Amino acid sequence: MFSHVTVGARDLDAAVRFYDAVLVPLGLRRMTYEPKIGWASWQKPGDPAEFYVCRPFDGRPATWGNGAMNAFFAPDRAAVEAAHAAGLAAGGMDEGAPGLRPLYSAEYYGAYLRDPDGNKLCIVNRKV
Repeated sequence: MFSHVTVGARDLDAAVRFYDAVLVPLGLRRMTYEPKIGWASWQKPGDPAEFYVCRPFDGRPATWGNGAMNAFFAPDRAAVEAAHAAGLAAGGMDEGAPGLRPLYSAEYYGAYLRDPDGNKLCIVNRKV
């Protein structure tokens, strides 16, 4: 459905460290890192969708969107827990520890964090 999703970063190096830590347990790998241009991307092998982190092209500071969130599928609950722990260790902020979220569905197992720039993300394992 999506071609790519992009979030802004004030400190690209910190953002790359954070997303490397969070996305590797989910099966994504970094595809590009262009510090001079100001972006990095991750992708799951065989999937055309990409996730980008970049310094805003307009030169203004990156800001997070209130109510905006990107969610990433995890292959299992252990990957949700690993990604959440890795994100916290890499400078992220906790927004909800790994666990069942019966409000969403009986099998929704998710965790929430914010990256070093305040962008909110969810790591989730659920039936599709």
